[in-house]
Amino acid sequence: MNKEELEKVEQLIEAKDSEHLQEFLADLHPADIAELCNELDAEEARSIYLLLDNETAADVLIEMDEDARKEFLEILPSETIAKRFVDYMDSDDAVDIIREMDEEKQEEVLSHIEDIEQAGDIVDLLKYDKDTAGGLMGTEMVIVNENWSMPECLKEMRIQAEDMDEIYYVYVVDDDERLRGVFPLKKMITSPSVSKVKHVMRKDPISVHVDTPIDEVVQLIEKYDLVAAPVVDSIGRLVGRITVDDVMDEVREQAERDYQLASGLSQDVETDDSVFRQTTARLPWLLIGMIGGIGNSMILGNFDSTFAAHPEMALYIPLIGGTGGNVGTQSSALVVQGLANSSLDAQNTWKQVAKESVVALINATIISMLVYIYNFIRFGATATVSYSVSVSLFAVVMFASIFGTLVPMTLEKLKIDPAIATGPFISITNDIIGMMLYMGITVLLS
Repeated sequence: MNKEELEKVEQLIEAKDSEHLQEFLADLHPADIAELCNELDAEEARSIYLLLDNETAADVLIEMDEDARKEFLEILPSETIAKRFVDYMDSDDAVDIIREMDEEKQEEVLSHIEDIEQAGDIVDLLKYDKDTAGGLMGTEMVIVNENWSMPECLKEMRIQAEDMDEIYYVYVVDDDERLRGVFPLKKMITSPSVSKVKHVMRKDPISVHVDTPIDEVVQLIEKYDLVAAPVVDSIGRLVGRITVDDVMDEVREQAERDYQLASGLSQDVETDDSVFRQTTARLPWLLIGMIGGIGNSMILGNFDSTFAAHPEMALYIPLIGGTGGNVGTQSSALVVQGLANSSLDAQNTWKQVAKESVVALINATIISMLVYIYNFIRFGATATVSYSVSVSLFAVVMFASIFGTLVPMTLEKLKIDPAIATGPFISITNDIIGMMLYMGITVLLS
């Protein structure tokens, strides 16, 4: 949505020209209308929604940014939210919307939903943790019984499909509603009409439990190239399904959280958030960095005599600190990525440390040798700086690599997001330890 189009919409809203505004909206996809509403204030967005049919309005609301949507819903009565939006949403989308409200408004919205079955599904889904398969799943599915014949199966599928926007898979259950298989639609054409569903279904489908963490669901769908995954309860009953679009939204949100955490932001923020929110998100790690910087200055302050005797040593403080921070961040980033995609197991900590130590040994040797050659040419072979900087750099690279590997794996074992290890935490710690190693080795070799 470019600036000219946005200004045009604002002018039409201000002029209350509903006819031309409706013509403009008619050619837009719900995602584009949502983008437009994100740029407008809540009252202007309300003018847009009044011109949309119920199904489009529901789709637009789902696509809106969370903050803009929350602000918009605050000005709407609970009855309007229920009958104008929730009634036209899939259960998983409705749960996402209602979960953003406070408990009192949740109850009000639920009380205005006319479809008791839909309201019951939403209430059941709200009980699950939002970071589990149960919290992400929807209940809209086409389900057939394993004992049905082909004609009976086809008849029931037609009835169920009338209320579905998309059909990903047809799931097969037994008389106790336990998941038994997936019914291939091709079999509907190629199998004799006398066949029963259980004779042509694909048995033992890949499924997830209601308590399965979202990241594991993501990995399963990616590994097996699924477009949807059935969700079962503790005794194997089919209770819902998770579609790939739900998973992609979760992947994007998780990636954004991890990136912000690794960048030193303590909470989820956007560029259009208030100054106060952005400040409170950035300040904690800045304060920690400030303390780290003061700690560094205190360490260096204890070596005045060393700098007086070898002033050239001060030239390499940025090199030591920067190299340690870079190496530590590289190591931790690889480990965090491995933990995220399950190519690395937190139980194999020492195996990974050993591998990282070999890589660090090679890198440290090359870097320290290059620095030694440079200092040899510049200061000579007997100068303290020639060998103390190289030895210090070697030690810093080794420490930073091992530390950058151990920290995220330890955090993973403690059930703490390891992404924090790729940010300022590693850089600050390596900076302080690096300075201690640098000055300690210099004193020993002087």
